[in-house]
Amino acid sequence: MGALLEVEDVVVRFGGVTAVNSARFSAERGGITGLIGPNGAGKTTCFNVITGLQKPTSGRVRYRDRDVTRWPVHRRAKHGIGRTFQRLEAFGSLSVRDNVRVARDIAGGPLAWVRPSGRGSVEIDALLDRVGIADHAEERADAVPTGTARLLELARALACDPQLLLLDEPSSGLDETETEAFGALLKELAGEGAAILMVEHDMDLVMAVCDDIHVLDFGQIIASGTPAAIRVDPAVQRAYLGYAETDHTTEIQAVPDLDLEVAP
Repeated sequence: MGALLEVEDVVVRFGGVTAVNSARFSAERGGITGLIGPNGAGKTTCFNVITGLQKPTSGRVRYRDRDVTRWPVHRRAKHGIGRTFQRLEAFGSLSVRDNVRVARDIAGGPLAWVRPSGRGSVEIDALLDRVGIADHAEERADAVPTGTARLLELARALACDPQLLLLDEPSSGLDETETEAFGALLKELAGEGAAILMVEHDMDLVMAVCDDIHVLDFGQIIASGTPAAIRVDPAVQRAYLGYAETDHTTEIQAVPDLDLEVAP
């Protein structure tokens, strides 16, 4: 369907440290793109550049065929870039429903991601139901389990009606059943036209839902391709496992749930 997002030769330096080094990748309309890599590889920094939280040292970000590199955060959000965070950012004293209501009120306009179509509270409740947390609607956000809070973050992002959805560690805290349902939801959203870019450490989930994967290591893209190609790529094996099999038979799916990102 064509690239909605294009990251072009982005470099980010913090003093003498290069966090991202000439990163180039894209996210397609109607597709799910994975951005994976070891701890400190620069994945979250890339997200910050795309959403406007971090100014790149050089390079540019194109969204909907427009250079948005200098756009502020709120302008990117208004034009359809939504995001969840690795660290949960819900309003703890508000209910789950009211957290989504705040995002909905800020965004305004009808939402594309709810069934059935509705307005106001009906629309919010439909969105909570779609992500699977309707039973927690009246609970305080700081009292729900981590997995529910992750899904709340997704609901809030969807309440802003994004065309490009960036998900940072979205399955953290989800159990196996919840992760399976979450993967199915991502495929639905992509099927409805969203471009999804996902940083994730659950390799089973990444391999199951992603159409394309880009692998970062020390700030550089070391491999890009389909899940089948990434599984047997020797550079990826070295980045994750510290070695590469000469016969290329080792697959990174053999080490699921890698906890590889604790800092941007």
